[in-house]
Amino acid sequence: MSEAGPHGSGLDMDTIYYHLISRAFFLLGLIPLRISCRLANAMGRIWFVADRRHRDVAVANLHQAFGDQMTPAQIRVMARQVFCNLVGIIFEIGWSMHLKDADIRKHFRFCGMENLRAAMGRKKGVLILTAHIGNWELLLSSAGRIGLPISAIYRPLEFQPLDRFFNEMRTRDGAELFPKKRAMRKVLRSLKSNKIVGVLLDQNTGVLNGVFADFFGAPACTNKGLALLARETGAPVLPLFLVREKDCFRVEFGPELPHIKTHDKTRDIETATRLYNKVLENIIRRYPEQWFWVHRRWKTKPYKMWNPKVNPKDPN
Repeated sequence: MSEAGPHGSGLDMDTIYYHLISRAFFLLGLIPLRISCRLANAMGRIWFVADRRHRDVAVANLHQAFGDQMTPAQIRVMARQVFCNLVGIIFEIGWSMHLKDADIRKHFRFCGMENLRAAMGRKKGVLILTAHIGNWELLLSSAGRIGLPISAIYRPLEFQPLDRFFNEMRTRDGAELFPKKRAMRKVLRSLKSNKIVGVLLDQNTGVLNGVFADFFGAPACTNKGLALLARETGAPVLPLFLVREKDCFRVEFGPELPHIKTHDKTRDIETATRLYNKVLENIIRRYPEQWFWVHRRWKTKPYKMWNPKVNPKDPN
C-alpha cells in the first residue's frame, strides 16, 4: 500500500496506525517484567469484570473441561487468571522487542531438542503441532533466534495495521509466515527443503474443513489439515509449546507422534486428529491458566453434519 496521503504527501492512516501500534509496544517493553506482571494482573482483573461476553465463554469452557474436578468458585478464579495472562502477553511482546540475542538462553529454556534433531534427520521436514498457550507470539521469534528454519501457517488479521505489526514481529528473526488460504504450495516447498512448519490446531473450524475429535470430553471440530499433510508427505509431527515458568519461558519440543497411514484415509485423519487433540489437552492440563479459554472451542456442533436445514459453511 502506498504511503502517500490524499494529496500525494505524508502517510496514509493505516501506516500511521501501524507506527502508533509499534511505538506503543516498544514503550510497554521498557517496563521491567516484574512490574509489567503486576500491571497485567491488575488490568486482567478489570477486563474480567468488564467483559461479560468473554468471561462467560471462559467460565463455560473451563466448566466443560474441569467441572467434575473444580468448584464454580475455583473455575471463576482460574478464568480471572486467564485474563491476567492474556494481558501479560501484550507486555511480553513489548519486552521481547528489547531482548538481545545474548540473553535468549537466559530467558528461554529449550527442552527436547533431541526430538527435533531426530525428526529433522529424516530429511522430510517437520510439522509442528502447537496451540494458543503460554505466549505463543514469542514462539517463532525465539526459535528463529537460535537458528531454527521455522515457519507457520496463520490467519491474517482484519485490521491491517495490527496485522502488519504482528507479521513483522513474528518474522523479524528469520521465521516465515504462510497465509492460510495460500499456504499449501509454500508448506510443501518448505518440507521438501527440510524446514519446520508450525500449525495452530486448537481453534474451532467449520465442518467442511474439520473432523470431530474428543477434546476435554466433548467433540470439537478440529482442522484436518495437519493430519492430511502428515499422512501424504510422511513428515514427522512434533508437539511444540512455549509456556511460562517461574524463572523463564519453557520452549518444549515433544517426542515425535506416530505416523498414521493405512488403506482408509478418512479413518487415518480422524485417528491422527484425536491423537493431536489429546496432546493439546495434556499440555493444557499442565498449564490450564495459560490457554486461550476465551475462544468458543466447541462452537461447531456435530449435528450440523447431518442436519439438512443448516448451512455447512456457517459455523454458528
